[in-house]
Amino acid sequence: MRSIRDDRPTVAVIGASRDRSRFGNISVRAHRQKGYQVFPINPHAAEIEGLPAFASLSELPVKHLDRMTVYVPADVGLALLDEIAAFDVNEVWFNPGSCDARIRARAAELGLKIIEACSIVDLGISPGSV
Repeated sequence: MRSIRDDRPTVAVIGASRDRSRFGNISVRAHRQKGYQVFPINPHAAEIEGLPAFASLSELPVKHLDRMTVYVPADVGLALLDEIAAFDVNEVWFNPGSCDARIRARAAELGLKIIEACSIVDLGISPGSV
C-alpha cells in the first residue's frame, strides 16, 4: 500500500528497461525527475535505476495509479489490456510504436480511454536530455 505520507503522483512504466538508452528506462528516470513515485514493470529484472522492479501490475504495492505508460510491442500490450483496464488508473499512455488498431479496438470495447503520445514529452522533457 502507498504510504499515507507519500503524496507523490504514481506511475507504472510497463516495459521498463535496465538499458539506459531505451525509452522504457528514460521514462523511469524522467518520471522520477518530475517527482513521480515510479513502479518499473519488467518480468526479467529485479531492479531498474535503483528501484525495485515488478513482474506484473498485480504485484504493485498500490491500488491506484495516476498514470501507466506503455513501452512494449503491440502484441504484448494487447495481451495486457484486460489487466490494465481492471486497474484503478487515471491515464494510460501508449508511447510511439506500442499501439495499433487491435489495441485501439480492444481498449474501446473495455471502455478504456488511452492516450497515444510520448509520456516523456508530456512531462516537458526531451527524451534525449535525460
